[in-house]
Amino acid sequence: MTAAPTLRTTKPPPTLAVRLARMWGTLITGLTLVLAALWFFPIYWAVITSIKPEADTITAPPTLWPKTVDLSSYTYIFQNSPIVRWYANSVITTLLITVMVLLFSMLCAYALSQIDFRGRRWLYVLILAGFMIPFQASLIPLFIFINKLGLVNNFAGLIIPQLAAPVAVVIYKQFFDQVPPELGDAARIDGASEWRVLFGIFLPLNWSITLSLAIVTFIGAWNNFLWPFIVMNDTAKLTIPVGITQVQSAYGVAYAKSMATAVTAAVPTVIAYLLFQRRVTEGIMATAGLK
Repeated sequence: MTAAPTLRTTKPPPTLAVRLARMWGTLITGLTLVLAALWFFPIYWAVITSIKPEADTITAPPTLWPKTVDLSSYTYIFQNSPIVRWYANSVITTLLITVMVLLFSMLCAYALSQIDFRGRRWLYVLILAGFMIPFQASLIPLFIFINKLGLVNNFAGLIIPQLAAPVAVVIYKQFFDQVPPELGDAARIDGASEWRVLFGIFLPLNWSITLSLAIVTFIGAWNNFLWPFIVMNDTAKLTIPVGITQVQSAYGVAYAKSMATAVTAAVPTVIAYLLFQRRVTEGIMATAGLK
């Protein structure tokens, strides 16, 4: 008894549209890899330069990998510059800015979203207008105002102007508008105050956006250079981004030491991004969605 012959089905060749889609996908993938390499190379070069001996940083042609790993630049900047003090200044001011921006933005957004008061719409329009005024346009009058208050070269003068965050207010308001009003009304009927409604009901429902805004605000405040550079002139009160320029001018053209200072300054933001990458992306997407 012979076995029945099996039918072999041949897979039809891909159509022209499928081949073009595959070619296009391969091209996009290759272009993405090239752009990623171009983006990553300056970071790689800064790290590699920071661990080279100072004499090797000016050799021609430059080497893509150090002949010997030398960490003396890191030792030198910690021993011969107030970088630890600059770090402490950045940590303290950045944390204060982050906490106060979130608190004030949350309170303002809750009032605009849930409390009916006279002039609410006009206030919201003014906050939206803040998107159209770049910080550089108000830099000179802001400095004059801070100078008249006697807050130049003062941490209060450094922190207060950075507390205005219209983006955070609008983002919070959008999320508060989406909360069912029945939740707040039920709590108010039970005798809850507006503070209790905000921190007991609305805030727990928006923890994700709060964490995202906190991380984005922290990174932005840590990397802020322009305003701290203008308002602070005491070396001991500088933040780490401004302190990098002081180290450069003190050492002259010392590429290894300059890159070691820059890499050291970037460590907190890199760690924050790696640990909370998804939250950072959510915060950036929320901000980009508004604009």
